[in-house]
Amino acid sequence: MTEKPERIDFKYNLQIYFGLLKNYKWWFTLVIILILINEAVNTSTRFLFKAIVDGGTAFVAGSSTADTFMHILFIVAAIYIGLNILKSIVKWLHLHYLNKLEGELIVDLKRKFFNHIVTLSHAFHTTHRTGSMISRLTRGGRAIERMTDLIVFSVAPIIFQIIIVTVSLAYFDMTSAIVILITAAVFVCYSFIFQKIREPSSLQANDAEDYEKGVIADMFTNIDSIKHFGKEDYVKKRYATISEDTKKITVKSWNYYRWIDAGQSLIVAIGTFFVIYFPLVKFLNHELSLGTLVLIYTLYGGVVDPLFRFVSSMREYYIVMADFESLFEYNKIEQEVKDKPHAKPLQIRHGAVAFDHVTFHYGKRRIFNDFNLKINRDQKIALVGHSGSGKSTMVKLLYRLYDVDKGSITIDGIDIRDVKQESLREEMSIVPQECVLFDDTIYNNIAFSRPNATREEVMNAIRFAQLDKIIKEFPNKEETIVGERGVKLSGGEKQRVSIARAILANRKILVLDEATSALDSRTEQEIQAALKRLMKGRTTIIIAHRLSTIMSADKIIILKRGKIVQEGTHKQLIRQKGEYKNLWNIQKGGYIK
Repeated sequence: MTEKPERIDFKYNLQIYFGLLKNYKWWFTLVIILILINEAVNTSTRFLFKAIVDGGTAFVAGSSTADTFMHILFIVAAIYIGLNILKSIVKWLHLHYLNKLEGELIVDLKRKFFNHIVTLSHAFHTTHRTGSMISRLTRGGRAIERMTDLIVFSVAPIIFQIIIVTVSLAYFDMTSAIVILITAAVFVCYSFIFQKIREPSSLQANDAEDYEKGVIADMFTNIDSIKHFGKEDYVKKRYATISEDTKKITVKSWNYYRWIDAGQSLIVAIGTFFVIYFPLVKFLNHELSLGTLVLIYTLYGGVVDPLFRFVSSMREYYIVMADFESLFEYNKIEQEVKDKPHAKPLQIRHGAVAFDHVTFHYGKRRIFNDFNLKINRDQKIALVGHSGSGKSTMVKLLYRLYDVDKGSITIDGIDIRDVKQESLREEMSIVPQECVLFDDTIYNNIAFSRPNATREEVMNAIRFAQLDKIIKEFPNKEETIVGERGVKLSGGEKQRVSIARAILANRKILVLDEATSALDSRTEQEIQAALKRLMKGRTTIIIAHRLSTIMSADKIIILKRGKIVQEGTHKQLIRQKGEYKNLWNIQKGGYIK
């Protein structure tokens, strides 16, 4: 599991939350006003009960007539009905605007962090589990809803209740007001202290949950490998161990609530004793009326319930903050490959590429040192070499997934660090070695490279990639859903979709990374003919292990440990002693191992 901070950065998390909330400050203010009106109505009904008790006491004592008491009851009933009608209207309005507010906040939060995560560097995405990122993003969306509910339904009402109750009791009985204030203060402070103690445990529980979800996603993604090697029992045991660890950490976090709940109950019990004792003594001494005594008890009861709600919400608050912490830490991660201020979009006109004295390290490992290569416009360059020779790294540097340590890479004489990296990538097409598709239709997967393309253009790309002969056998033709990562298609079918996607993009620079590796010999021959037409008038970089696929390249570059050890055409290199001839003899038309 990845290391996480053991403390929650409350200030930072609240800054992000209120930064989102300020966009809807008027909606939020309206919701708070409506909820406070609702709480005022609830408190008002206790004063009505006092009026009934005092009127009834006076009537029983004979100091008031039945007509007077009935008049009091009539007025109280009218006010009570009016208040409840008002309460119903206010409740409808406050829920209406609260739903709209929370809906906007959730979508803003998810978009903010989705947009941030999707633009983070290639290095970030190769070191973070997809399942964990999804877990944190969805949990963060739920957390922002719960955070808003806490403010609206717990924090604002309890603060309002304590103010109203304290002011009211101070008017009738100062001693009771002081007791309730002290009880509330001790109750809240005790709860805060224990929630603070529980904080690291809550973060560890979230971390364990994220790790578990990441492992689940990894296992399900590699389900074919699990079944091919007969490792169902192995992954079951591995998941059992991970889920057991998650359970232990989660239960440890939950166990803190035993102390919190027990302490809270004791504090309320002591407060209740004094709230009952002092007013009762005054009542027996005829210093308080029965109605006032009842009012004090009902007001205190009205505070105790929100207090428990408040602390329950405080428990929820720490959970929310832990959920925020898991997601918001991504916001602290900066894009490693940054655009320069005022960088302009790139438009490739010719497609001439140059690696000029490039030095690059991946971690501590040096891949290139003072590397030079010039690729002329419309030239077909093939990169050949054993695994680890630097072929794929060259493409990643060209796409600016990483920045070079020294030297420069230029396209049409423009340093790729001087342009917007997204525009750089948009100006090139690639058929990657590992063809991963979206869980969408064949048509949409192809159109992804140029969403504004017409249907005719997409269908032309399908025909160009020899895909039309295959999809005509499918019930839904080009509207066939390919499944997650294209699992419903064969390797060759997925590769054709990837080729059609690159064809549709129609860019000046084309990268073919083992573009025909998943195809049978006959299909490869057909695709090679299509690719030959596609490469015409384009600068093409071909990475291939199968040497027979690059014999017609304008220049073949032989790489070894990040250095060019040979270069030339196939005919030139086959006549020379060296790495290429050795590879050709070993391979005999097959693959480089």
